[in-house]
Amino acid sequence: MESRKHLAAEKKRCNSHNCAQAVVCTYCDLVGLPEQTALDIAGAYGTGMGNMEGTCGALVGAGMIVGLAMKDRIESRARMKVMMEKFQQRNGATRCRLLKGIGTGKVLRDCPDCVADASEFLEEFLSQ
Repeated sequence: MESRKHLAAEKKRCNSHNCAQAVVCTYCDLVGLPEQTALDIAGAYGTGMGNMEGTCGALVGAGMIVGLAMKDRIESRARMKVMMEKFQQRNGATRCRLLKGIGTGKVLRDCPDCVADASEFLEEFLSQ
């Protein structure tokens, strides 16, 4: 599969999608999800779960695609754990608040780059 991570990152960069939507909409065709449905499903997960308090929306979006691709709850969780560990290792956090430097003043990663990273790890899984 040719990488789509830059396409996903651009959707976020130009503000047409939130982080979760950028990932879900970029890969929705691979799991048979209509794009408008993908846009709607991921709409509530921008700014991290809980409005910057929780998991990065890009990771949430990647998890949605993993679940649809795997169709197995246990395997989906195992794959998501691996993606989150890789994301944590690369970026130093998985929570939106920490990635954006809220409370610390130190931005660890910009949103388009988080989208690209989550997409990269998703693509590694999808190519297996």
